[in-house]
Amino acid sequence: MTSSSAPSRKALSKIACNRLQKELAEWQLNPPSGFKHRVTDNLQKWVIDVIGAPGTLYANETYQLQVEFPEHYPMEAPQVIFVPPAPMHPHIYSNGHICLDILYDSWSPAMTVSSICISILSMLSSATVKQRPADNDRYVKNCHGRSPKETRWWFHDDKV
Repeated sequence: MTSSSAPSRKALSKIACNRLQKELAEWQLNPPSGFKHRVTDNLQKWVIDVIGAPGTLYANETYQLQVEFPEHYPMEAPQVIFVPPAPMHPHIYSNGHICLDILYDSWSPAMTVSSICISILSMLSSATVKQRPADNDRYVKNCHGRSPKETRWWFHDDKV
C-alpha cells in the first residue's frame, strides 16, 4: 500500500496494544451474541460481522463493521464504520458512517469493542423503519472520504 492510497496511521502505543490483546482474548472466550470477529494479523484494524437480532427489521441480515484503533486507544475512541453496503437505518449513512454518540462525544476509555458492538446492535434492533438519515445525500456528497470522527455530529434523536 502506498501512502497515497491509504491514510497514514501511527503505530499503536504499548498501552493500546496491551488493551487490544486483552480485549481480543476476552472476545475469543466470550464473543458478544450476534457478532463474529474476522481473524487477521492486524491488531489495529478489526473487521466484525454483525448479524441482525431475531424479531427485528434486520433479523438474519449480515453486515460488516470496520474498527480502526488510534495510537492512544482507549483514551481516544476507535473509528467505527459499516463497510458498504451499510444497513438502511435513520442513523447510518450510505457511506457507512454511524451517528452514535458513544463513538464520538460520549466515548469513555471504559468502553470496549464488545460494548460498542452491543450498542450498535441495540440501535439497529430498536429501529422501526429502514431508511437513511434525512441528510444522507448531502452528508455523503460533502464527506469526500473523510473520517466520521471529523464530523461535528448533532445528537438529537434518542428514539432509534
